[in-house]
Amino acid sequence: MTSGVYSISKIEVEGKSVELLDDGYMKDRDVWTEEIAEALADREGIQLTNEHWEVINYLRDYYEKFLVSPNVKILVKKLKETREDTSTKQLYELFPRGPAFQGCKIAGLPKPTNCIDG
Repeated sequence: MTSGVYSISKIEVEGKSVELLDDGYMKDRDVWTEEIAEALADREGIQLTNEHWEVINYLRDYYEKFLVSPNVKILVKKLKETREDTSTKQLYELFPRGPAFQGCKIAGLPKPTNCIDG
């Protein structure tokens, strides 16, 4: 029995090979670029808008500060500090498969743990 073992797939972005785990998350978050985010979003069926980028940039900033990806409850609470009109519904409209899970995937971050939106 093998636990914690992932298969690796690759996508090509601007001539560079980017490794993904079998769940679609990046193997190495340090190689993330905005172009990779666009490619990951495309795989998810999402065309990124300024609202998406606001969430993606917040997710990346949060991860840099706390070394953990926020769950959706924390995400909504923190985004409301800068945008009062932020709601869970709005975030699910941007990231239909879950603002924390899908947002972190596109942001090149690890899958959040203890999250209700996966």
